[in-house]
Amino acid sequence: MKVFLLTLSLGGILAIVMFGALTGWDASAMSIHGWIALTLGTVISLAVGGGLMALVFYSARKGYDDRIEIDRDPH
Repeated sequence: MKVFLLTLSLGGILAIVMFGALTGWDASAMSIHGWIALTLGTVISLAVGGGLMALVFYSARKGYDDRIEIDRDPH
């Protein structure tokens, strides 16, 4: 019950903040160059994030993250 109330209250706060931010923002004030920069920045950020996550999964599956066993002389 506590988790539900916490989620509900935080979601309500987020909704109020998003409503206030979006109603006060005039999208017509941004030029075409701004929209291009926003789009490219978003796409490139998502591509870099996806590429890094792919490398993490590749590394884990190939065993590059496994612990290295060092053979030591018992003496």
